[in-house]
Amino acid sequence: MSLDDALSRAEAGDDLSRDDLIAVLSARGSDLDAVLDVAGDLRDHGLREAGRPGIFTYSRKVFVPVTTLCRDRCHYCVFVDTPGQLQRAGKPVFMSPEQVLAVARAGQRQGCKEALLTLGDRPEERWPEARRWLDEHGFASTLDYVAHVARLITAETGMLAHLNPGVMSADELQRLRPTGPSMGMMLETTSRELFETPGQVHYGSPDKDPDVRLRVIEEAGIHRIPFTTGILVGIGETISDRADSLLALRDAHRRHGHLQEIIVQNFRAKPGTAMRDAADAELEEYVAAVAAARLTMGANARIQVPPNLSDPTEFALLVRAGADDWGGVSPVTADHVNPERPWPHLDDLAARTAELGFELRERLTVHPEYIRDAATWLAPELHSAVAALADPVSGLALSTLAATTPDSAARRARGSSFDALVTDAATDPESLADDDWTRLLTAQGADLDAVARAADDVRRYTVGEAISVVVNRNLTTTGLRPSVSAGDLDRGTFTLAEVAEIARDAADLGASELCAQGIIPIEADAYLELARTVKDAAPTLHLHAFRPQDVWDFASRSGLSIDEAYRELRAAGVDTVPGTGVKVLDDGIRERVAATDLPVDQWLTAIRAAHAAGLRSTSVLFYGHVESAADRVAHLRTLRDLQRETGGFTEFVPIPLPGYGVPLVADRSPIDEHRAMVAVSRLLLSGAISHIQVPWPRLDAASIPVLLRSGADDLGGTLLDGRVLPRTGVEHGRELPLSEAERIARHLLRPLRQRTTDYRDARPAARTGDRTREPR
Repeated sequence: MSLDDALSRAEAGDDLSRDDLIAVLSARGSDLDAVLDVAGDLRDHGLREAGRPGIFTYSRKVFVPVTTLCRDRCHYCVFVDTPGQLQRAGKPVFMSPEQVLAVARAGQRQGCKEALLTLGDRPEERWPEARRWLDEHGFASTLDYVAHVARLITAETGMLAHLNPGVMSADELQRLRPTGPSMGMMLETTSRELFETPGQVHYGSPDKDPDVRLRVIEEAGIHRIPFTTGILVGIGETISDRADSLLALRDAHRRHGHLQEIIVQNFRAKPGTAMRDAADAELEEYVAAVAAARLTMGANARIQVPPNLSDPTEFALLVRAGADDWGGVSPVTADHVNPERPWPHLDDLAARTAELGFELRERLTVHPEYIRDAATWLAPELHSAVAALADPVSGLALSTLAATTPDSAARRARGSSFDALVTDAATDPESLADDDWTRLLTAQGADLDAVARAADDVRRYTVGEAISVVVNRNLTTTGLRPSVSAGDLDRGTFTLAEVAEIARDAADLGASELCAQGIIPIEADAYLELARTVKDAAPTLHLHAFRPQDVWDFASRSGLSIDEAYRELRAAGVDTVPGTGVKVLDDGIRERVAATDLPVDQWLTAIRAAHAAGLRSTSVLFYGHVESAADRVAHLRTLRDLQRETGGFTEFVPIPLPGYGVPLVADRSPIDEHRAMVAVSRLLLSGAISHIQVPWPRLDAASIPVLLRSGADDLGGTLLDGRVLPRTGVEHGRELPLSEAERIARHLLRPLRQRTTDYRDARPAARTGDRTREPR
């Protein structure tokens, strides 16, 4: 059976046979191009029929890992823990309702409408600890608890739960139907060899029996549940297995019409798993599988590809292959199943989707076709909740929602105890007054322990377990000179030619960032020339450059407005800017401890201008000098409000001011001063600024892991000295080798993620198959 015959049948709208699908899945080179053209045309036809031509969808979600215990033993999984691992990491057996709500409310503040509830299969059947927790909290089973938190999320936030609890019986599906408008479970593969053969990926995992999973998919259709499923590509299955899996899904959908989306997910090897050394799914075989899913399921199917599991340069191929949905993407939480693969920024995803010829639109967890026929597909208990979020015309998500108010009655019922205050800080930080935050900042002993635990829970369930670090080098630009004499031994000075050498050296050493800051004492154009020099010498190096006072200097000496100055710098090659040059956002404090810093209004004006120019920035607070707890709270609130206005901060760095060390609470130890500052920063900024950085150059080594257990998730930069003029970096002599960062992460039982300056993955995996022409 030829590929041409298979594509002719697909174009005519006829069903493809198993042999047809094998031919499609095997296509490479020009044959694959032909497959992609047919698949893309079929997708476009279906979107026109659906009344939304040119629309690519996604769901704005939070990821809620209800429990990471599981009775299965999949060889590629890093999501699952054992009870011993949970205990060593200080993680609970199950998320508490308060922890679940903290995540949901953080998502609600960011406009999320879906709460994805993911967990291991039936952990109580393997782990006594899970059974004991459920008994102590009054739940008959894990699924009983999932139903409880799903109802709680919708009642408290208005968000919709998407339930992904694994294998369920027909009775369990019926009981869960009123708690969430959609459910899901990946088929993964129909391969019995992978399930039955010792050493294969699903061996020893009872819930990965293909027949069991197909029965769940069938029962979901019988009970009229909009269901998400799909295949996993590259786990050892054959091309014939992929064909059989897609045909099984097509047949189930033909019987019941309930498969609202088909996910085609590419395998990514993960450290610490049995498959850590396995090759990732090869690009062309993955793209062929996406196209095969489209050709199998037809024009009206929704074919989803997870955007964080592919490099953006590969998106064009996935779109050509007939995909029309990115799935759930979170502006708040990590992908806890793939913690090494951060979600793309939604603005970037929208821009890239537009470049590929599509408009990105938000949908709900349940797709429009099922919303329009709510009487058939949605439990009556959910009709009003879904209608409140759905556009009545398109069935997609409403673009604006009425603001919700905190449940003040629930807060009053919890009382005014310190434990209640900590709970409120974690679940509803906007309900706290300044005095409440002061109380948390000044906590001691067991109370401070509770604050730190709550902050670390918020960190764990939003940004995830990964500890991130960027490989970078500093350059203090006050040292730039037109020339440097041969006899000048003060190698804190340098020329533009040496800037080029420094940049090339940093890139050669593996750095992804050069951080350059300081007022340049020569002609103002040198700011632009330095940026151009760096980009010419090392085009892949991210230039993180120039504090607000540096840019004001450039603007005033160049006769530019501050907005024009930032636009000029961006055009010259600056990628992001440091948000330093301020200690506390209070002019009285500035005059006492840092009179040469910018006035607060000028700093705020500069940051707004940077963000408006498309330059994201860091944010900081220097503490431990003359400021009060109220000053710190006011500073954090200003940053939170500014982030709501611009969205431009990448991280927050609380830094002890050198030379002071004044405790906020008399006789409180230095480490407790740092713990309180980091923990309250995490809690107060939750839902606004995602990443809290440990300023390791200003701390002793013992403090670093403590703060990473108090709500922090980032180590900042490695601060390479480099081989060219190492003294030109402000903190030369203080390096954090990646091996040391890895040691810290291992000690905390957490993964290390090497990031870029703007928190993307610094090391996208290279895959073969460069066939990335744009879709037609």
